[in-house]
This record gives sequence, structure tokens and C-alpha cells, in this order.
Amino acid sequence: MTRIVIIGGGPGGYEAALVAAQLGAQVTVVEQDGPGGACVLTDCVPSKTLIATSVRKQALLDASMLGVHYTGGPDGDVGGVIADMPLVNRRVKELARAQSADIAARLAAEGVEVIRAPGRLVDPQVVRAGERTIRADVIIVATGATPRILPGAEPDGERILTWRQLYDLEELPEHLIVVGSGVTGAEFAGAYRSLGSEVTLVSSRDRMMPNEDADAAEVLEEVYRRRGMNVMGRSRAESVKRTADGVVVTLEDGRTAEGSHCLMTVGMVPNTAGLGLEEAGVTLDKGGFIQVDKVSRTSAPGVYAAGDCTGVLMLASVAAMQGRIAVWHALGEAVHPLRLATVASAIFTDPEIAAVGIAERAIQSGEIEASIVKLPLATNARAKMQGFNDGFVKLFCRPNTGIILGGVVVAPRASELILAVSVAVQQRLTVDQIAHTFAVYPSLSGSVTEAARRLMQPMTPSGI
Repeated sequence: MTRIVIIGGGPGGYEAALVAAQLGAQVTVVEQDGPGGACVLTDCVPSKTLIATSVRKQALLDASMLGVHYTGGPDGDVGGVIADMPLVNRRVKELARAQSADIAARLAAEGVEVIRAPGRLVDPQVVRAGERTIRADVIIVATGATPRILPGAEPDGERILTWRQLYDLEELPEHLIVVGSGVTGAEFAGAYRSLGSEVTLVSSRDRMMPNEDADAAEVLEEVYRRRGMNVMGRSRAESVKRTADGVVVTLEDGRTAEGSHCLMTVGMVPNTAGLGLEEAGVTLDKGGFIQVDKVSRTSAPGVYAAGDCTGVLMLASVAAMQGRIAVWHALGEAVHPLRLATVASAIFTDPEIAAVGIAERAIQSGEIEASIVKLPLATNARAKMQGFNDGFVKLFCRPNTGIILGGVVVAPRASELILAVSVAVQQRLTVDQIAHTFAVYPSLSGSVTEAARRLMQPMTPSGI
């Protein structure tokens, strides 16, 4: 029986463990924080739970557009809709623990051993897990990553925070300054603005989310400004200091921003230090990320890696697939190398942003030849009924064959709507095939089929 030891119990680790157990391997997961790892306990699951709460509150605030009004609220609160932050944060943490418990139960049901201890490599076939030494045929490293700390802006857990410390706050921040306007910064900035905080978003670039679709970022920034957020572009933070009753953020150009709290969202660093990786022959890049190929192999025979510690694409879905691929490859199963071009991603802002396949900038630069169509969400009947005015559906396809190459959706529940486009990209479907697929009317998904119809090539009349 093949013995597999996995260091790290996040999506890259526990999904690998489940596949390995189902294929008959003897599996041990070494995870010091608990099943699910940081993704479930402190990062993805808690943040999306908080965001779901903020979206629900924003919907109540926007209900007046549909003729629903709230009265009798406390003075100074819009419509009397308030967020009970102790209750909100308690629910966030309880839900995270419950999800971790569900994962633990699933692992136990599959016969996976879980050791609650730190783990490290002794050599490419031996893992040290707390006081235990375990020999393995295959080792998978899935240790994740940690919020990056900027010198001069070290978190104190009270006023200067990482996102892992937010859920211990007893009150809603009066004025939250978010440093960093990437995906994480944009998500939390929008959530806390909807929950009722005054929010200043500090971006070092020309616009929010500079690595995402430009049209999508523009829509979101417009929504944020309309909701009263202060978005400061081209404003790189130099330091963050506590004051008597808050924080002051000093920018490189000498300007300052003052608030009650500061949230640092300036990237991630891999959890690879002190694991014995380089001593075991595992190559790290200059940022400390584990170098892997498309089947998750490292430079050390028998050692694989998955998830954020590889820096390939920091998404839970990618981590999980890397872990599964590692097991399939290690156990000699049929396996397809990781294809990043088919990865669907979502940003859980309000509205959400989801994308799959090629990016429009590749088309505009001439790198890829493709046709583009963009449909405003405001033209969709269901969107009108629900009062959704901000967003769009965008599709890209090859000009001659009509094969769908990618797309972007900006809408409520875009993370769900993108699945149709993701299936099309994965299966190399054409716009004709999507256009001839029935969509419910009225529905937001109808904009996907409508976009495909607009990309259809006219039939050339044949001679008689």
C-alpha cells in the first residue's frame, strides 16, 4: 500500500487526501491549525461569510428603489438597518469552525489520519510531525501562505490589522483605511462600507484591481464611489502608525489619511520557511514559493506541492486541483496537466466579478485574435426587475470557428453565472452551441446566451 503524507490541511491538502484514500493509499495529513487550514479557519470561508452579511445589508439599503422603505431606525443610521458586529463576527467564526468540523468528519470517514502538529521534511521520504517521524512513499506540501507585513506598518491586532484579525473586533470600525486595492482589499473595502463603516481605499496604482478586467474594475470603482467610499489612486502607503484614538497612514508623496482602523491587504508570503525543503532538494524561487511543474512535482523525487505555497494561482479551486493532480500522478492514474487557461475565478465584491479564459488585454495587444461582445446588465429583464443596474456580460470567441475563449461577468452572483462560460471554455464549445441552448426567461443567465447570439457568424447562402 502506498503511504502518502500531506503537510497542510487546506484545500490543496485535504482534497489530495480524499482522492488518495479513495484510490486505496494510506494517508496522513499533518495540520497544526485544524482541517481546512487557514482557507477555512481564517481566510476564504470567514471573509465570504462576512461579505454575504454585508451584501444582505446593502440589499436592504437599496430596497427603497423597489418601493420598500424602513423607518424608525436610530438617529444617524440609514433606514434603521444596522450591523450587530459581535453577532456578525461570532457567526463568522462559528461557521468556519463548523466547516472545519465537516472536513474532519469527511477525512475520518475515508480513513485519513490527521495529526494536529507542525510538520517538516527530514528528507524526501521522511516527515517529522510534532514528536512523530513518518516514512512516506509520497509527500505533498500544501502549507499555504500568510499575509505579507510591510516594514513600518506592523499589525498590532487592535488598530492595525490583517484580515485574519478583523473578526476579533468588538465594534464596527468607524473609519477603516484599507491599504492595498487588489482583490482582497477591494472585497473588504466594499464589505465594511456596506456594513456601515466610513472607508478609504488606498491604491498604489491608477485604478482598483489593476490585474483584473479593466471594464469590471471601472464598474466596481464607480459603485464604490457612489456608495460613499473614498478611493485614493496612485497613493502608495509608506507607513501606518497608531494615534491616541486611531491610525494615520502616511503616503509616499507626503499626504496622510486618518482613520479609526487600518486593514493591510498587500499580498501573501508562502509558508515555506523552516520546513526543511531546500535541504531535501526542493527548489524555491526568490520569493520563497515552491517551484512545481504542471503535475505538481517539485525538484525532489517523490515530493509534490499544491496551493498558495507554490504561488501558481492563489485560488482555493486551483489548490484543490493541484492536490488532486499530484495524487493522480503519484499513483499512476490518468491525469491532465493543470491548465490555467480554463480556471474560473471570482471576486466577491458587490456586484461580484467573475472571469474565465483569456483576458481582453491579450486581444487588445494583438496577442490573440478574437471577437468581443459586451452586454450591459441593465438591458436584462431580470436585472431590471431586481433593481440591478451595474454590471455586464462579456464574451470572447475565435472569429472564424466561434470557439469561446473566455468571458467576464459583473453581476450579483457572477460566481455562479460564470459556470456556463467556464464549461464552454473547458469543452471548447462554440457561440452557436451556447446560443442554441435554452436559458430561462427572465434570468440573468439569459445574458450569456444573448451574448453568444450576438457573436454568431451569419450563414453564407449556398447556391441552388
